[in-house]
Amino acid sequence: MARPQKIYICDICGYRSNKWLGKCPSCGSWNSFREIENSNRVRSSKNSVKTPLPVTQVSESREKRIETGIEEFDRVLGGGIVEGSVVLVGGQPGVGKSTLLLQVGNRICEFHGKVLYVSGEESETQIGLRAGRLGINSEDLFLISETDFDSISRIIEKEKPSLVIIDSVQTMYVEEVGSVPGSVVQVREVAYRSTEIAKKLNIPIFLIGHVTKEGNIAGPSLLEHIVDTVLYFEGDSATDLRVLRSNKNRFGPTNEVGIFEMTQSGLIEVKNPSALFLEGRQVEVPGSSVTVAMEGTRPFLIEIQALVSPSPFAIPRRTVIGLDPNRVSLLIAILEKRAHYHIGGQDVFVNVVGGMRIQETASDFAVISAIASSFREKQISPETLLIGEVGLVGEVRRVKEVEKRVKEAVKSGFSRIIIPATNYGEISEKYRKFLVGVKNVAEALEVIFDE
Repeated sequence: MARPQKIYICDICGYRSNKWLGKCPSCGSWNSFREIENSNRVRSSKNSVKTPLPVTQVSESREKRIETGIEEFDRVLGGGIVEGSVVLVGGQPGVGKSTLLLQVGNRICEFHGKVLYVSGEESETQIGLRAGRLGINSEDLFLISETDFDSISRIIEKEKPSLVIIDSVQTMYVEEVGSVPGSVVQVREVAYRSTEIAKKLNIPIFLIGHVTKEGNIAGPSLLEHIVDTVLYFEGDSATDLRVLRSNKNRFGPTNEVGIFEMTQSGLIEVKNPSALFLEGRQVEVPGSSVTVAMEGTRPFLIEIQALVSPSPFAIPRRTVIGLDPNRVSLLIAILEKRAHYHIGGQDVFVNVVGGMRIQETASDFAVISAIASSFREKQISPETLLIGEVGLVGEVRRVKEVEKRVKEAVKSGFSRIIIPATNYGEISEKYRKFLVGVKNVAEALEVIFDE
């Protein structure tokens, strides 16, 4: 009998090699290769061939969703949990992933029956203590500490719960797979089997995943392709704010966010994030500007603060929190070149208040204005809100969904909203009295500082 062929797989990225390597040529990780059997097991024993159908003959049926009653959570998923879906939830250790899903499981118990919470990291007693602290005492919430996924599969098939939560996917293992828990092959096999069970029994399964230092979910990138939805739970240990962000969703919009606040009794929904982010704003101090950020389909107001001061060093510092540092450096260069602000020898610090991270470019104009305000020691009017992307030649470019942004700004009490001139014609007549259209940075700064 021929000996089984051995191969080596990188635990970080899944790169395969016929021999052991000290450094992975794909991701650059050191000492990350593990030896496993090269199993080419066919996943399905059925050899039946399906007949393809024309797209016009495929029935249009809406997926059935389970509403949790937590509006911020349901919003991120696109309206609720889809039956038979597999959802991967990632986040930094201690951010509140287990707390969030315990609360979700408790809500599901109230309206839909039995929920199974499987932990590979904590005992039933530890989970029970956390549940008691959160005020969770449902008789339909079942806890088990187990890492053997074959045993977990049998429990799921026997109990048939309305929801399964697995904490975490990196601690689970399949005995017939020749590798340690958390390795690429184990994580991938657990994800495949979770998907098979979810589709077979029509039970939604939530997988909690660890996050690497780079902020990505640990394990192979293939894991994110296997599951239906990928959520990231973000937060800073220095603040109580938590953001649940949809990175992939086969059943709803991506980049949707839900805002939560961590308290001693668990996570509380923040239904008006604009008020939270502007709470305590100092309106008579230079270096502050306000813009409207879009996360998915949701607009909310964000304060951007900047501090410009003479640098005691030969190379000035550029410190940025909540924005892309490269983008901010580009905006500083535009401010110097196109508006003739000589801040090359100044230290520049830029911060997004509240711990949010802005990824879109519609905040460019607000960032430039906050830096200019701090440099000139001249405040921006507290009734002024700024929207617009800034190009390299200094033009203020149009942004998407501008009417939603303007509507949110007016609702929050802003009476002068400066937007790109190219967006002006897209706004309804009732909002135009609040608008000022600008074409470039130099013109916009004159309008802001009433020159």
